[in-house]
Amino acid sequence: MSIASARGVTRDYQQGQLTVRALRGVDLDIEPGEFTALMGPSGSGKTTLLNLIGGLDVPTSGTIHVDGRALDQMSPRELSDLRRDRIGFVFQSYNLIPVLSAYENAEFVMLLQGRSAADRRERVMRTLKEVGLEGMEHRRPGELSGGQQQRVAVARAIAGQPALVLADEPTANLDSATGTELVELMQRLNRELGITFVFSTHDPKVMEAASRVVRLVDGRIAEDERR
Repeated sequence: MSIASARGVTRDYQQGQLTVRALRGVDLDIEPGEFTALMGPSGSGKTTLLNLIGGLDVPTSGTIHVDGRALDQMSPRELSDLRRDRIGFVFQSYNLIPVLSAYENAEFVMLLQGRSAADRRERVMRTLKEVGLEGMEHRRPGELSGGQQQRVAVARAIAGQPALVLADEPTANLDSATGTELVELMQRLNRELGITFVFSTHDPKVMEAASRVVRLVDGRIAEDERR
């Protein structure tokens, strides 16, 4: 079964009197264990599609399923619980809580999940080690480099053991070398832990690393290449 699927998905936005069609009838299935890059120029619809899969936005028409559940048939509470338990998010701007340490940021989703303190500690310490931040548990975001902050964001995304991680331009604010390190980290997490990743990206490094590249042009899938 697909982890996520889109069927006939459109998304329209109003800009004054103008209707902008960001997506135009998209069909897509994301399979377990994939490392998929959504590519395309600005305005192609890749971030819109990512937000729809993550339940952060609602399609104008069509259906989105995640983990076998139709998002349009879920209550706001059910949708919130699905995002908390089954979907990890990595944002271009990190979106860390500045007053919390790396440990506390990584732990945050598990607090919402109601996991025990012992379970949270074991999972957070293991996850921070997996992303190369062992020994930096008590540093706040302001005490970390951009690459380190994005590693905390990855740790937060995977600590709650989601079915799917969605990453919106995760390397966009990083220099080339740091971006390469982040891509290699997420590749390793995909390979060793079986975590499913879907990215929206302009970054050639991400495209080269992806096992599947979905190219969007003007709101439609122009190419879908598995490697």
